[in-house]
Amino acid sequence: MLLIHGLGATGAVWRGTAAAYGGPALAPDLPGHGTAGWATTYSFAAHAEALLQLLERFDAPVPVLGHSMGGVVALELARLAPARVERVVALGVKVSWPPEDAARALTMADRPVATYDTRAEAVDRFLRVSGLAGLVGVDDALVDDAVVDRAAVGEGSGWRLAQDPRTFGVGVPDMAGLLAGVSCPVVLARGEHDPMVSRADLAELTPHPVTLPGLGHNAHVEDPTAVLALALA
Repeated sequence: MLLIHGLGATGAVWRGTAAAYGGPALAPDLPGHGTAGWATTYSFAAHAEALLQLLERFDAPVPVLGHSMGGVVALELARLAPARVERVVALGVKVSWPPEDAARALTMADRPVATYDTRAEAVDRFLRVSGLAGLVGVDDALVDDAVVDRAAVGEGSGWRLAQDPRTFGVGVPDMAGLLAGVSCPVVLARGEHDPMVSRADLAELTPHPVTLPGLGHNAHVEDPTAVLALALA
């Protein structure tokens, strides 16, 4: 199973899903996130291409689960390597992009790297950017790869996020086009309380959208077993 995190997060957000699965599972950090290096530019397709070699580690086609931006990357991956992807579960993908939302993302991509005086401040920012505030504690091991001690990497004092701000510039996904280019089964799902995507949004793309009761945008963190079930159905 391949597990793809969303914008601003790291592969560690899938630890509960991987543990519940118990089989071979990979949850890498995408370029510009966590322990992965920074790239010159970022796009959904480039993220997918960076993951292609990971699929070769599996002996057979595997389910690919992607959260938010990772759901778009999962679809790109299924388009690029149809023989290697058994099915796609795209969870919490934002499919409606008013002009102001797209402009806001580009503004964030143009911001300089922010520096924080303390680790606690950097962690707080990471939790807010990733939507994990209230779900993950500041001392949780999940945050370790998400923040960087600048002194430890020769950048001076203070802390920063591991995320490259330019990752916000991936653009607006063409979900209809991606779905048309994918041959494997696809599940489009959302948490009931996800503010980023509505059931009506997904219903425009699939006749059978899935809503996970009681869950929010980070449903895979809130209830890993419920999300895993979508990949194993």
